[in-house]
Amino acid sequence: MKVAVVGATGMVGEVMLQVLKERNFPVTELIPVASEKSVGKEIEWNGKSYKVVGMQTAIDMKPEIALFSAGGQTSLDWAPKFAAVGTTVIDNSSAWRMDTTKKLVVPEINANELTKEDKIIANPNCSTIQMVMALAPLHNKYKIKRIVVSTYQSITGTGVKAVQQLENEYNGVQGDMAYNYPIHRNAIPQCDVFEDNGYTKEEMKLVRETQKILNDKTIAVTATAIRIPVVGGHSEAVNIEFENDFDVNEIREILDSTPGIKVQDNLKTFSYPMPIYAQGKNEVFVGRIRRDESQPNTVNMWIVADNLRKGAATNTIQIGEYLIANGLV
Repeated sequence: MKVAVVGATGMVGEVMLQVLKERNFPVTELIPVASEKSVGKEIEWNGKSYKVVGMQTAIDMKPEIALFSAGGQTSLDWAPKFAAVGTTVIDNSSAWRMDTTKKLVVPEINANELTKEDKIIANPNCSTIQMVMALAPLHNKYKIKRIVVSTYQSITGTGVKAVQQLENEYNGVQGDMAYNYPIHRNAIPQCDVFEDNGYTKEEMKLVRETQKILNDKTIAVTATAIRIPVVGGHSEAVNIEFENDFDVNEIREILDSTPGIKVQDNLKTFSYPMPIYAQGKNEVFVGRIRRDESQPNTVNMWIVADNLRKGAATNTIQIGEYLIANGLV
């Protein structure tokens, strides 16, 4: 099982390498791939040293699986070339997510849609993954009518430059800015660029990707995405209106029995999800589950996950695990 990690020297790429090792992914040959400026560098993985190679070299090695985390344009340019030599590409960028010919996969929800013919598979946006993990079992039971979500997103979602900006500001050092404004002691109501409708791309990803993953375009979704100065993961305040009524305790039970979800919801012990606890973990944490008393059939909840883990690297690798377990690669 030759596995290429494209973008191996980036923030998500490094977590991918870590998760591959932790989950004992059956790698017989690792192929770390990065941009030309990183070619020839050595990385340590699982007790061995590997040289970073360029794209064409990796394609010529014909890996069974290529895990991509190198940006949208790189994926558009290179994923089809990997696919052409028989490699199955699992792509972490936004490049293929809304392509009608590509599957958008969260393994716990819709991996059963995958076939051997799927040579480019899209990994959803980080904020979408953690939300739909909690929504899917509830949609199956009560049918979701409308979602209102506000996200409070980690700077790690922007990348290394944002992490450095926060550290610089915290230490009073002048440096490069990942954002238009200071992030230390601030909240910036803009994640990604604005679209013509006044929403950001990040907000519209939550709309479009949720409908695609849950295979239901009738679900109404509206979102506000906010960047905050934390590193542990993304948080979301989600208001969900169902077609049918529910029992709050039953919702807790459904979520608690869903693989990949951990319910933290004990007000007596002040137990609720927070990024500081989610960091470095693969689960999606759900808490503050309570009925919306302002309208019928509606519940509020708070969802937190490490955006570099389940929101990116872990989900990508779980797709790979599913493909291998079901003989699809």
